Amino acid sequence: MEPIFFPDLEDLEADFKIYRALMRRKVHEILLVFSPYDAFIVEESGSLAARIVREYHGLNLSNPPRMTQVATGGEALKMIRTRSFDLVITMPMVDDMDGFALGRAIKSLRPKLPVILLSHQLRGIESRPEQARSVIDDLYIWEHDPDLLLALIKNLEDRWNVSRDTRLAKVRVLLLVEDSPRYRSYFLALIYKEVVRQTQAVLDESLTEQERLLRMRARPKILVAENHEEALVLVKKFRPYLHGVIADTRFPRGSQLDSSAGIDLLTRLRKVNPDLPLLLLSVEPGNQQAAHDIPAVFLDKNSPDLARGLHDFFLNHLGFGDFVFRDGAGQILGKADSIHAFERLLSSLPDESLIYHAERNHFSNWIMARSEVKVASWLRDLKLADFPSVAELRTFLVSLIHGLRRVRQRGSVINFSEADFDPEVTDFVVMGEGLMGGKALGLAFMASQLRHREIPCGGSGGRIRIPRTCVITIDYFDQYIEANDLRRFQEGGDDEAIQAAFLLAPLPENLIRKLQIFLDRVDFPLSVRSSSITEDAQFRPYAGLYATCMLANNESDPKIRFGRLQDAIRLVYASAYGAGPISYRHVLNHVGRDGMGIIIQELVGRRWSDFWYPAISGVAMSYNYYPMAKMKPEEGVAQIALGFGKTVVDGEQSLRFSPHYPEVLPQFSSVDDILANSQRFFYALDMRGGSDPIRIKDSNLSRRPVAEALDDQPVKLLTSTYLPDEHRIRDTLEAGPRVLTFAQLLKYDSSLGRTIIDLLEEGRKGLGCAVEIEFALELDNHGRPWDFCFLQIRPLAAGIERGTVRISPEESERAVCRTDQALGHGIFSVMADIIWVRPETFQGARTREIAQEISRLNNHLQQEKRPYLLIGPGRWGSLDPLLGIPVQWQDIAGVGVMIELRNEILKVDPSQGSHFFQNITSLGIPYLTVTEGHDHLDGEWLTGLPVECETRYLRHYRLSLPLTMKVDGNRSLAVILVDEGRETSFL
Repeated sequence: MEPIFFPDLEDLEADFKIYRALMRRKVHEILLVFSPYDAFIVEESGSLAARIVREYHGLNLSNPPRMTQVATGGEALKMIRTRSFDLVITMPMVDDMDGFALGRAIKSLRPKLPVILLSHQLRGIESRPEQARSVIDDLYIWEHDPDLLLALIKNLEDRWNVSRDTRLAKVRVLLLVEDSPRYRSYFLALIYKEVVRQTQAVLDESLTEQERLLRMRARPKILVAENHEEALVLVKKFRPYLHGVIADTRFPRGSQLDSSAGIDLLTRLRKVNPDLPLLLLSVEPGNQQAAHDIPAVFLDKNSPDLARGLHDFFLNHLGFGDFVFRDGAGQILGKADSIHAFERLLSSLPDESLIYHAERNHFSNWIMARSEVKVASWLRDLKLADFPSVAELRTFLVSLIHGLRRVRQRGSVINFSEADFDPEVTDFVVMGEGLMGGKALGLAFMASQLRHREIPCGGSGGRIRIPRTCVITIDYFDQYIEANDLRRFQEGGDDEAIQAAFLLAPLPENLIRKLQIFLDRVDFPLSVRSSSITEDAQFRPYAGLYATCMLANNESDPKIRFGRLQDAIRLVYASAYGAGPISYRHVLNHVGRDGMGIIIQELVGRRWSDFWYPAISGVAMSYNYYPMAKMKPEEGVAQIALGFGKTVVDGEQSLRFSPHYPEVLPQFSSVDDILANSQRFFYALDMRGGSDPIRIKDSNLSRRPVAEALDDQPVKLLTSTYLPDEHRIRDTLEAGPRVLTFAQLLKYDSSLGRTIIDLLEEGRKGLGCAVEIEFALELDNHGRPWDFCFLQIRPLAAGIERGTVRISPEESERAVCRTDQALGHGIFSVMADIIWVRPETFQGARTREIAQEISRLNNHLQQEKRPYLLIGPGRWGSLDPLLGIPVQWQDIAGVGVMIELRNEILKVDPSQGSHFFQNITSLGIPYLTVTEGHDHLDGEWLTGLPVECETRYLRHYRLSLPLTMKVDGNRSLAVILVDEGRETSFL
């Protein structure tokens, strides 16, 4: 026995491209030819056009056709000569000719234009069947059922598209054989409504609205035959695609009415397809026995429950209802109302039931009804005999359905279901009904983009994904704040007091129940992150102002696990009222509340000894503020670090490179540079548990020396060996000191750079502006990217400079400050205050004290509404005191311009990837980097200015006239001039 071929479910994502190609030909323009009286009768309860539009919208169908109505045949012919129509609907009698005469005239003008005759009754049209066939394409009886209007339009479209769509996507065909115009009208309207509604009802809830509309194009096509010969032609042509046949008992065969034609047709079909759902219709109850002998389902056309019987046929035989599992005797063992429930029951059913359904192709039919055409076709081609045992059949089916669910839900935003939540399948769930917040919205957008884009993991064979995510919407934050009277903190206060109050306040009961179910099914470490309304929003994105908590989620006591999750959520909520966000909102003049959503996300990484961390975390931007050598600003830049991304976003030591030239590393241009600039510490999550309170300040992470983790695989893969005797660095694991160089990733493999380039371009096109992304990744055993996790996207304030700023050679020459590494754009002449970090008293070990002094001066100047120029060494906002002064946003909220000095005191790479840096640039605050020996700052002029006040580490100067600053953002040039005194608005 040959092994069973397991299908590549990843190919299913291509289905949506196929769906777009289905139903290519549609009815767009309809000409209605009704006498005034007929129009009055038809439109008794509303206009015909409005009814059709209403039916389209009510059934969630796209693009309803446009109607044009005329009252006479002459008007109709005139319209047809001058305009293009897809369909003509006429009544039997109009003012100047009958319907058949009009049909004949239309066919003489446009032979292929379909003409439908809509009559109130059969009398008067039954006597001319041959004439009707030659000039009228279809004949229907109008009995005030608006569903018929939709059906006749859709039936025409089905006939146009069935050949192409079955060939292209294996779309199923449902055949109706009925010669009576009255019953044909009745059944066609009923069948179409059932098909549309039932198809919509069973479509996977993970589909977006657009995807559901596209999937509707793959619903079964409905074809109609009026006699035995037409039926055989359609059966022969579409036999591989037949989903079911509904046939009257009596209809013409060989030009004669045959009372058993339907019985013979269904009997013939049953012989060639034992599993095909068949329905026999008859006005004679005695034909029920004939149906039983076929076997087929039977419905009495005179029954008052005819519509209900047809509905049951769709549910129970065409696969649109619950899957009813039975044993060999037909006894019900269980019901599945969803794909998820179907998978669960497959795992536990007796072998007997599995055999019963497999032998009858029930699995295939049920999957087919859910428009999973490809999977259903795979199943239909398999037989029970293809499997060595029932156990292997079960394993195959469960794996197939599980994989189907996984592929279908990837990248979809799904409402959290207490019954169906499955973290092994569902990537992105939402708890609540409100807004998700900016950060979560960015994640959801990129999830949808990645779902339908084939972005390889740099060609390394790995995958790009969004970590499993659960979003708590902002309405729960509002409930929490109001129920616990926490609005009193909205103007701020002591951060620790606010946190203490929030930790005592219970979360909403409805949310607690959902979180308990969530945590019962999730066994991996978690991050709990903020997602406020304005966070990562376009043009004024907040970044890094709110709390983030990492949780090991491995405590043996579920109560402790759940308590820590609740505390993490409360602390993130509390950060909405922290000093940083409030001062930032004041600078923005933000009106209204800033509600807080929560992102609970799978923590990327693996456990190494007692710690969990990703091999690499990083930030990439599609715009490089500080290009070097052959790099271009629009090529972007990335910064990476071992462990969690806190190293990068807090401005600590990380490695910067261009994704286009990953081998060009200015920080590592010599052995001495590598030794001086390589990362020495990284952040990891301690997995040893404990009952200590969550440390919100450091995100609950531990800062570890790289030297303590030399035996961890990521460190082995990313480090090189320093040979002191040779003063060389080798990219091997020789004996000697180890240095974190990332050589295996950047020097010998270009896949990370290519992946970053693709993702930045995707994000830039999606947001319509420069973007910043955050990511984390795992490596394979060779040090290549394997599991690339997309964590965040936000707009970047870059490349949007307006107007021209001219800096003349004379201005450049006499400037007291000049640099070619400037961010911002405009002319600024409102600052007469300067805060300068005194070089003679500066100490790297005292940078936290310096930050406190700056904060006090900032508060004083803010009260006086005097923006100021801030000058100091190293990276502003870095939490590593050896790299710069660790000010937070609230410490410098009144700043007008910032200058970052690179000199012998602190010579580090310019800020670029930190949250602090992004908040400054997004506000349009000019940010200058002045490098000693390259740029210019007139220290003699500065020290000669009048001193307003002096502290241990700072000096505050106040000028009599404002400085003038010119920043040309297009060329990254800036100058500061004195005695200009022009008053312009601060940009």
